[in-house]
Amino acid sequence: MKSSGFIEEVMHTYTDYLFRIAYYYVKDSHMAEDIVQDVFMKLYCSNYVEQGELKAYLSRITANASKDYLKSWAYRKIKLTEKLFSKENVLHRDRLVHQEELNTIDKAILALPLKQREAIVYYYLESLSTKEISELVERPESTVKSRLKSGRDLLKQNLAKEEWEVLLHD
Repeated sequence: MKSSGFIEEVMHTYTDYLFRIAYYYVKDSHMAEDIVQDVFMKLYCSNYVEQGELKAYLSRITANASKDYLKSWAYRKIKLTEKLFSKENVLHRDRLVHQEELNTIDKAILALPLKQREAIVYYYLESLSTKEISELVERPESTVKSRLKSGRDLLKQNLAKEEWEVLLHD
C-alpha cells in the first residue's frame, strides 16, 4: 500500500495524461474516467517501487485496461444495443474532450483503426519515441514504425477529404 500523499501527487500529475490515453482507446469519457480510476486503485494496491518509470508503468496499465474493456462483454453488449435500438447517442463530455472533438485532426485520429491510432497518439500527442512505444505496446520497433506510416497515410487521406469539403463550402 502506498501513502496517500504519493497517490495524490501521482493523480494530480498524471490524471489528464492517462485520461487522454484511455479516451483515445474507448472513445467514451465516462468509461475513460472509470479506467483511470481503476489504474490509480491498482497503483495504490500494488507493490510498485518508484524507479523513474512511473509514467510508462501507468501508461501501460491504462492501455491494457482500455484494451480489456474493448474486449469485454459489457462493451460488446453496449455496441449491440446501440445497433439494435439505434438510440440517439447522448454523451455528457467534459470541456476538455468537447474542445478536442471540435478539432478536425482529433476527429481524424479517432477514425483510425486501433493499432494505427495507438501509434499516432503515443508518437505525436504524447511525444514518445518509437522505441518507447514499442516497449509500451510490447511490439517490435519496426511494427510501430509501420503502424505510424500507415496511420499517417490514413490521416492524409481523411484530412485531404476534410480540407476538400471546407474548400467546397467556401
